[in-house]
Amino acid sequence: MKTVKELFKNNIREYGMLIALIVIMVLFQVLTKGTLMKPVNLTNLLLQNSYIIIMAVGMLLIIITGWVDLSVGSVVGFIGAVAAVLIVRYDFNVYLTILISLGIGGLIGMWQGFWVAYQKIPPFIVTLAGMLIFRGLTLALLEGESVGPFPAEFQKIAAGFIPDFFNYPGFHVTSVVLGAILCVALIFLDIRSRKNNLKYDFEVSPMPLFIGKNVLITGAIMGLTILMASYKGLPNVLILMMVLIAIYTFIADQTVLGRRIYAMGGNEKAAKLSGVNTPRLLFLTFVNMGLLSALAGMVFAARLNSATPKAGNGFELDVIAACYIGGASASGGIGTVIGAVVGAFIMGVMNNGMSILGINIDWQQVIKGMVLLLAVFFDVYNKNKNG
Repeated sequence: MKTVKELFKNNIREYGMLIALIVIMVLFQVLTKGTLMKPVNLTNLLLQNSYIIIMAVGMLLIIITGWVDLSVGSVVGFIGAVAAVLIVRYDFNVYLTILISLGIGGLIGMWQGFWVAYQKIPPFIVTLAGMLIFRGLTLALLEGESVGPFPAEFQKIAAGFIPDFFNYPGFHVTSVVLGAILCVALIFLDIRSRKNNLKYDFEVSPMPLFIGKNVLITGAIMGLTILMASYKGLPNVLILMMVLIAIYTFIADQTVLGRRIYAMGGNEKAAKLSGVNTPRLLFLTFVNMGLLSALAGMVFAARLNSATPKAGNGFELDVIAACYIGGASASGGIGTVIGAVVGAFIMGVMNNGMSILGINIDWQQVIKGMVLLLAVFFDVYNKNKNG
């Protein structure tokens, strides 16, 4: 079995960013005099970063292949505009509008994936063109005006909370029950994974570290759910994020598709020689990104309760930064879904904490830029050191 030192060294991206998130949260909890971890602020923090996390999950797969998608912010704005025009101006059914919006997001991904995968145009150029195209279409569709408000059904995507089946006054018991179920499921999966690794003589972490890791994760989840249960409980969008994180973690870690994406990012020529259909794989990653950008666009529009011409501006930078800060490699082939989520939360906690402290937006941008640069330097430094 690996020692603690070896385990940390071999997983420095994952553990390093997780430790960084904890340190940043403790720092801002102290600096804001306890405001950061108040239930109402935690809820706001989750809602403010929900669309970034949703897109970061998809962006990670593209970054693993060695590329980026610069159009996601514009797609967010465009899909929000489509949903607003259909619902507000033409009185479309909310659920039909959601399906249409997801379909358009998939078509956008297919459009960009076609040029990248089959016409061999660099993704930077294709998605830069997409950024301009969909920003222009957003302005044209909205005619330069904000369109809203949305009906309550649509707003629940981002502003609603799960119902409490126990109806206990002042405390959302259902949220705590769901948190406990999640903890049990994670422990069960971790134990099963450990048993499988031992069965095939793979190296595993020492038992004290294994137990300690699960205790910390369980404590964090239960602490979060108890805090939020004292307010309004778990937001609907948090459940949506948890489902997406679980699905994409499974795809990346446990499926042939996930292994092929990593192989393609590590060495595309070798993957192709091994029988991997790399153009189709790249095409699918862009289709997936289009779908998740559409979902994020609806979440963002529902949170604002309107579609605005400037919606999504700069989101692509936050999404890409979340993946790199979370340990994804700038050269492809490396990265985890959980890491991207941790990176998104690092950015979110920094934004939230600096806003509470009253730091000007210009200095917030400077600090976030420095954090991104240091994260990529950290990746390059370790690669050169180990190479």
